[in-house]
Amino acid sequence: MPNPSLPRQTGKRQSGEERRHNYEEVAQGCNLEEAMQEAERCLNCKDAPCTKACPVNVQIPEFIQLLKEGKIGESASKIMETSLLPAICGRVCPQETHCEGNCVLHKGGKFPAVAVGLLERFVADEARKQDKLIAPKPEKESGFKVAMIGSGPSSLSCAAELRKLGHKVVVFEALHDFGGVLRYGIPSFRLPREIIKAEVDTISDMGVEITPDILVGSSITLDELREEYDAVYIGSGAGLPTMPNIPGENLVGVYSANEFLTRVNLMQAYRFPEVDTPVHVGKNVVVLGGGNSAMDAARCAMRLGPESVTIVYRRGKDGLPAREEEIENAEEEGIKFQFLTVPKEIVADEDGKVAILKCLKTELGEPDASGRRRPQVIEGSGFDIKTDSIIIALGQSPNPIITNTNPDLKTNKWGAVELNEAGETSLKGVYAGGDITRGGATVLLAMKDGIEAAEKMHKYLETKGAK
Repeated sequence: MPNPSLPRQTGKRQSGEERRHNYEEVAQGCNLEEAMQEAERCLNCKDAPCTKACPVNVQIPEFIQLLKEGKIGESASKIMETSLLPAICGRVCPQETHCEGNCVLHKGGKFPAVAVGLLERFVADEARKQDKLIAPKPEKESGFKVAMIGSGPSSLSCAAELRKLGHKVVVFEALHDFGGVLRYGIPSFRLPREIIKAEVDTISDMGVEITPDILVGSSITLDELREEYDAVYIGSGAGLPTMPNIPGENLVGVYSANEFLTRVNLMQAYRFPEVDTPVHVGKNVVVLGGGNSAMDAARCAMRLGPESVTIVYRRGKDGLPAREEEIENAEEEGIKFQFLTVPKEIVADEDGKVAILKCLKTELGEPDASGRRRPQVIEGSGFDIKTDSIIIALGQSPNPIITNTNPDLKTNKWGAVELNEAGETSLKGVYAGGDITRGGATVLLAMKDGIEAAEKMHKYLETKGAK
């Protein structure tokens, strides 16, 4: 019988002081005994509100029940019926918003939610260790060829679903390694590189071809892909940083979060001079923003050895959009927060490098159209923060390379690609999803877009074949 009164398992973690000096994974998961104990807390609800709240529809009670029965391989296969990236999702999905946030135990208020993310991660990792993680294969080949632009979570999910249906799928990645934002945006202490490689390899084992160093819009055009392939999916992400538009933002020592995280995560700048990519932060670092990218940038910067890292955010702590877990991790690692503050100007020293961030204090006024109270500047509240480097993590917009070179591809005022009711762009046979249609969003929502697009693309290809 289920026992929800058992203590919720949280897994092992490095201490804040220990981990701020290394890039090893912070959350280290649980063992079999702990996973089994946590699985016993699941009520195996028949209506499964956790599954209904999962954007990729993981059959949560079913995979947990198989885990209870000791069927690790079957449990992993159950997850992989709808998600081919279980070890990644178990680590970076905001479960508190989706499955765990809708767990009956949590909703009842008497017990904490089942740790679904911890169990998903355990099952995926353990099945791989036991060589029981089996990639699904198509029953037959369809004869259609489909191109994916980008190898992030949206394209990978779309590619996997289309390959299951028998289509030949080729993924074009602009960088030298695969995973998109998973690799260049998320630090290895949150998502180890070997986990990304393993899950990309699973998709490759299905027969998906993944090609690096091809920048669509430059190396090859979208029109050329449309001529060669029966359908195209654009999942090139949101690589255009949002800047604060203040004096001094182009000074030496100012990074966008995109550049900084790419240097550190993809190009391993933290290993300089062992690697050829340097990154300078100095003694004092300031990060502008309050989302997950800001937390990632601040935590990466702290591991480069400065005396201080400070996050500057225009609202209060309760307004931070980052995951609560990531905020707690940042605090535990010694990162400071300067709330109710906006940047006004960046001032250089005599060498033209960042020296001072001029700021103004804010107060929260009336709610705006979104319902959130709008920060308002307090006149005469100016003050300075001495800093050697500034990382701007105020959000990002869709990558403009493809849209700039294809004027017939319709976008909205934010540069996001527009889709019709069939999930198709303004170009016939061209679909899109993930951050290029949403702006910056979560890995899980990008996966959802890819999976839904695959279903629509399959219908399109069937229609095309029938003509």
